[in-house]
Amino acid sequence: MKVLVVYFSQTSNTKRVAESIYEGGSKEHEADIKRLEEVKFEDLHGYDLVFIGSTCHDSDLAKPTIRFLESIPENPPFSMAGFYTHSTYTRDDKRFKRAEEVFDKWAARGLRTFERISREKGIDYKGHFNCMGAPNPGIETFIKTTIIQDEEEWEEYLEEVKKHPSPEDLENAKLFAERVTTSK
Repeated sequence: MKVLVVYFSQTSNTKRVAESIYEGGSKEHEADIKRLEEVKFEDLHGYDLVFIGSTCHDSDLAKPTIRFLESIPENPPFSMAGFYTHSTYTRDDKRFKRAEEVFDKWAARGLRTFERISREKGIDYKGHFNCMGAPNPGIETFIKTTIIQDEEEWEEYLEEVKKHPSPEDLENAKLFAERVTTSK
């Protein structure tokens, strides 16, 4: 199988996850990794599986990633899996009372966008991976003033988010890629 990992990253969070997905995807397969800005749809020909990664912007995938996904013609000859990083809790993080609520409001559209576009385009969609990523200063301010206004929760959140993507996140991304590439 021939695998391509394509990613859009601005703060290196998504790039680090992409590198782990590449590591997992290239374990038993021929694989390439490229920044989204370097890829056109025509470049996907010849790949059996394409991982597409993005940062989270405005509670969804970044606009360049959405434009790229929307440029894919119907019924492409490859399967696809998605991944993205966001600066909110992950849905199932039991350490934070509001994890599911915050994720659903501020990051879940990313996975719904992957699912929607795959359905609309007839893409064989293999699922997604997501994890926290340390926010840049502007996003950090937005989160403090809009999402997490309680000071105690903010301190807990800030201590946690700056650790991500963590070594465990990166290992989970690698394992995700290994699972996806062996289920083809």
